[in-house]
Order: sequence, then C-alpha cells, then structure tokens
Amino acid sequence: MQVNAKRENNILYIRLCGELDEHSAAQARHSADTLAESSALVERAVFDLGEVSFMDSTGIGFLIGRYKKFRRLGVPVYITNTPPTTDKILMMSGIYSLIPKI
Repeated sequence: MQVNAKRENNILYIRLCGELDEHSAAQARHSADTLAESSALVERAVFDLGEVSFMDSTGIGFLIGRYKKFRRLGVPVYITNTPPTTDKILMMSGIYSLIPKI
C-alpha cells in the first residue's frame, strides 16, 4: 500500500494505491496520521481511492479512524474516485453517511 499526498488550494489529497487490508493498514494508518498531524490550515481532506485494488473491513476501519482524526482537527473528510467494487463495499457499510463521496 502506497500513500501519496498533495496539497492544492488548501485541500489535502491523500491517494491510496494497492491493497488496503490487515497486512497494509498499519503502514497506511501511520502515513495518513502523519499527514493529518502536519496538515495545518487545510480546508478539507480528500481520500482518492482510484488505485485501491482490494479493500476489506480493515480498510473501512482505516477510513473511519482517519475521519475521526481529521474531525478532531476540524477538517472535513471526503472520498473520491472509488472503483466499482470498493464503492459497493463502502455503500454497503454505510460509510458515505460519515464521509461523503465527491
């Protein structure tokens, strides 16, 4: 799992690439938390899931955890660019009620 980030117009884009499962979640969590802690003055954080090839319930937990972290910092979180299989998992989990899809 690779976690890449860019900041553009006060928006933090966090791009996840690879499989988001039990084996990769710890590293992804650490990377995303580091980004959150160093993201002063961003208006929002957007998780780009376009290159996520696989996600299980650990991935859902990862997203909810990052949502809570950013929320404590006062930064709204969004999800974008979800592949069809990932989108189906996220819709079934109800995560879009917490983290809107844009």
